[in-house]
Amino acid sequence: MSKHLTEADYQYAASIIGCDVAVIKAVSFVESGGRSGFLKDGKTPKILFEGHWFHKLTKGRFTTSKNANISYPRWIRKYYNQDQHKRLQKAVDLDRDAALKSASWGKFQIMGFNYKLAGYDTLQDFINAMYKSEREHLIAFVNFVQHRRLDDELRRLDWQGFAYGYNGAGYAQNKYDEKLEKAYLKYKSL
Repeated sequence: MSKHLTEADYQYAASIIGCDVAVIKAVSFVESGGRSGFLKDGKTPKILFEGHWFHKLTKGRFTTSKNANISYPRWIRKYYNQDQHKRLQKAVDLDRDAALKSASWGKFQIMGFNYKLAGYDTLQDFINAMYKSEREHLIAFVNFVQHRRLDDELRRLDWQGFAYGYNGAGYAQNKYDEKLEKAYLKYKSL
């Protein structure tokens, strides 16, 4: 079984959500930067560790100069170029549960704290699925979209509504809606 998404996987997700396949491909492209949901080793899922979430989930217990790259009160992009799994491991050593919840996981970058919305009973079940395949990433995405009731936005091609619901109020700063629309038009024309 391939670790990567197939055309059949995209079609399956689109049929469940009730949208065009190009919509699913657009979200996949934007969330993954057009790359794999795994690191070069092919085994480790890509993550983005969000230190402001670690700060929030631990009530700032670890926000010190020693932990400046893993715990801080407001969202910043400053540490995005650092090794994300090293940052995660440093946080895991302090508070495993909060650390795993503070990372976005896989091809669709679903936050760990959303594991139940992604269809998993436990955080560990979610993490295990993220290590299996991009198809598992896609299943988590479909579950999340349905639980958050974002499927309507995808069917209507409401990029602003979807970007807000999926990425939060900061979506406009990162132009997620514009990136999604551009990617959709690209995939729709193929």
